[in-house]
Amino acid sequence: MDRPQRALAAWSSGKDALWALHTARQRGIHIVGLLTTITDPYGRVSMHGVREELVRAQAVALGLPLMEVRIPAQCTNQIYDEIMGAAVRKARSEGITGVVFGDIHLADVRAYREERMARVGMKCYFPLWGRDSAELAQAMIAAGLQAYITCLDPRQAPRAVAGRPWDGKLLASLPDGVDPLGENGEFHTFAVAGPELSSPIGVELGEVVERGGFVFADLVPA
Repeated sequence: MDRPQRALAAWSSGKDALWALHTARQRGIHIVGLLTTITDPYGRVSMHGVREELVRAQAVALGLPLMEVRIPAQCTNQIYDEIMGAAVRKARSEGITGVVFGDIHLADVRAYREERMARVGMKCYFPLWGRDSAELAQAMIAAGLQAYITCLDPRQAPRAVAGRPWDGKLLASLPDGVDPLGENGEFHTFAVAGPELSSPIGVELGEVVERGGFVFADLVPA
């Protein structure tokens, strides 16, 4: 019998990352750690804006080590590729052969990930690929996954949903054209409960600010 593939979960801290990890495990992929990108000057998950201490709390609740890839502010694509490349090469040298991603239907993003991972001999897994967003969202909620919206693009999603729970009530209120999973960059989330997490992550809503064209809701450890 073949040994399970040893893989990292690409960890944004959001609902899709958690559900991808959960689905990958159901398919027999052995997740051995979380791979997350932290913007160094701010100590926050890149793009999602989540405090690093909250991501570390998730790792504890998942029982998995957290590999923090730290990048500078205003990070160029070249610098990002160099830093991330070094991190995944190190993982490959330790016998890790793949990375699990939570992408669903953005073909250009998938192609980018596959090309970059292939450079270092790593395989990509996309356990959510091709699923219908609305059906997937309902499945997540039915399974007890809970999350908060931490960042949104006000050109695509209403400012008022920043900091709100991502749940059935919120989904019903979203305007037509907004993907219920935020797959087109409408919003990003932080998962506080659900499959694989041994206990909920306690958070409180802090300041909501607009910066760099995006709206961020600061979640504070409760």
